[in-house]
Amino acid sequence: MEAQAEQFYLDNPEYYNNRELSWLDFNYRVLEEAIDSNNPLLEQLKFLAIHSSNLDEFFMVRVAGLKDQVAMNFNEPENKAQMTPKEQLAGIEKKNRMNVELQYKRFNELKDLLKAYKICITQPERLPETLIEQLQNQFNTEILPTLSPLGIDAYRPFPKLNNKMLNLFVDIRLNDGEIKSAIVPVPTLLERIIKLEYDGIKYIVFLEDVISLFIEQLFNGFEVINTYTFRVTRNADLTIHEEGAEDLLIEIERFLKERKSGAAVRLEIDSRHIDTEVKSLFLMNELELTNKDIYRVNGPLDLTVLFSLVGQLEDLHPELLFKPYTPQLPSSLNNNNIYELSLERDIFFHHPYETFEPIVEFIKEASEDPNTLAIKQTLYRVSSDSPIIQALKNAAENGKQVTVLVELKARFDEENNVQWARMLEDAGCNVIYGMTFLKTHSKITLVIKKVNGKVTPFVHLGTGNYNDKTAKIYTDMGIITTNPKIGKDAINFFNYLSGYSLKPEYNELIVAPFEIRDFFVEHIEQEIKSHKEHGNGLIIAKMNSLTDKKVIKKLFEAAQCGVKIKLIIRGICCLKPGIKGVSENIEVISIVGRFLEHSRIYYFFHNGEEKMYLSSADMMTRNMIKRVEILFPILDPNLVKRLKEIINLQLNDGLKGRIQNSKGEYRYNDAGNKRMNSQEMLMDEAMLSAKEMRQSQITIGKPVRSKKNNFINKFKERLKR
Repeated sequence: MEAQAEQFYLDNPEYYNNRELSWLDFNYRVLEEAIDSNNPLLEQLKFLAIHSSNLDEFFMVRVAGLKDQVAMNFNEPENKAQMTPKEQLAGIEKKNRMNVELQYKRFNELKDLLKAYKICITQPERLPETLIEQLQNQFNTEILPTLSPLGIDAYRPFPKLNNKMLNLFVDIRLNDGEIKSAIVPVPTLLERIIKLEYDGIKYIVFLEDVISLFIEQLFNGFEVINTYTFRVTRNADLTIHEEGAEDLLIEIERFLKERKSGAAVRLEIDSRHIDTEVKSLFLMNELELTNKDIYRVNGPLDLTVLFSLVGQLEDLHPELLFKPYTPQLPSSLNNNNIYELSLERDIFFHHPYETFEPIVEFIKEASEDPNTLAIKQTLYRVSSDSPIIQALKNAAENGKQVTVLVELKARFDEENNVQWARMLEDAGCNVIYGMTFLKTHSKITLVIKKVNGKVTPFVHLGTGNYNDKTAKIYTDMGIITTNPKIGKDAINFFNYLSGYSLKPEYNELIVAPFEIRDFFVEHIEQEIKSHKEHGNGLIIAKMNSLTDKKVIKKLFEAAQCGVKIKLIIRGICCLKPGIKGVSENIEVISIVGRFLEHSRIYYFFHNGEEKMYLSSADMMTRNMIKRVEILFPILDPNLVKRLKEIINLQLNDGLKGRIQNSKGEYRYNDAGNKRMNSQEMLMDEAMLSAKEMRQSQITIGKPVRSKKNNFINKFKERLKR
């Protein structure tokens, strides 16, 4: 009876945050970075663009999924906050409208701030007269020939509008007084940002506004009575039919075509050119949307355009950007050869503080070394001109046995990955597409070499993608090891993925589906048992999102027993901390800053028998049940110590850290050090380490005094100075 009462107690929906609303809270924290005066002006614009990009995907996937549930009369509440699909959609609308209103308020404020630098973002009709004449000439020669007005009547049906594309809606009055409507798609191959200069001021106008200004030239002889810009967001989370597909590549290509024309889930309208809501009723009806699905904004649509704008302004005003940072040589590697050193000890990497280049070289060198027998790798998201792809192709062409798992179901990277899969196949690589109904999200590379006549596996394991571009802006971690047990596990892992066999028994790696969640539950239970005996229970975990109810309930149980739990969760957190008798021993901090926090770290104190793990997986049900993921141990005590220092630094971040309270609300980390930005500290630490390594190479025979302390102590020294 006691166990049943406790189970009921921990199922109380008041103890949980809804997944979707928690994500919107995360996107609000991104928006806060656009308001934070500690960030340079152009960086603030970037955060507005990130907020928009995030929101597009949220609507295409999460909101679309909820709307599908409502359409199918599915009314079951989700299993944590107990909100039905309709309740979630209502909550999303309320919270997101406030976010979007703040987003455009901030955009217009930043526009005003840019004027101090003689940069004026404006509407074309407000330009000096001489520039309007110049713009009209540009419109006639470069823009007008590309436009295709689409009338709407019995012979010209409402067009199928592509996902996220800009369009102009136009009402015209015919000579007999009849009102007709038309749509003018904004050409995607034209530059949306148009720059003009006059009297020392740089003017920025947007393509859709220029088309709107001169729209009458498209409807010669008729009166244009109304025009405005709009944008449709569509359901992009369509079903990939894997079972029975003879070739998953072909099925993915079919799926990509369908994605462009999924059901509409959001309509955005630039309200600067429209006075009443009545004007949008026609679009609402045609797109089968309601007023709750419409966002009327005070500014240009699709603020992801600000990425491009910043790119065009950054050379003019580099002082309005973050101070440039070059990823440094990894301190664990120094100037050693990566293969020679990994025979002696594990090598640790921390991107983007440390350069991703050694990982590229790890694969490139293997592709050229005659002693390399085989290379095996999983690829989830790679860059458009990936040097890793080129190295794998070269390896196959050099006669190496190359096996690559390309995850075709990586959302919004499907088209890119189809291209890479075909290219690798053409080069002679053995390409596999993952496992049926499971995404392979693991980050692992296995290189088999002959070393002194002995076949030796070298393994790279990481928390992030093999993407040289995102490795400069995502914080991720990884190791290269020749640990024999991990090497054997890696061989069994790839053989399991590429062939037919029962799931192997692993020595050191913990592999999802299922095993990682069971492993977390077991270790939390061990920490509870240890705490009851010794009173020093401690769990620290860093991840992108926490959503799995089974793990959350187990964390609640540990907290109730007195175990101290410190969580660093960038995004979604369905657990509410600080609730008396339930989670008062749990602390949740979110860090949103210059770099996207992406690494996953899991630490269990176990009365001094410390266990430290890195992983490609979050504590999310989808990661632990519906994906192939790897959790791997950090076995070197020195690396464990270094990871603890990084974690403690982030827990004390008082500038970019936000603490969640018992109501699920986030506030800046009052308990942290108000002068500490953990990301800046880690950049400083990496530069200091690199400087010392350079000095040690030029100081022959002379010991170099190390300035390195643990991060917290070094920070205190800086404060004293």
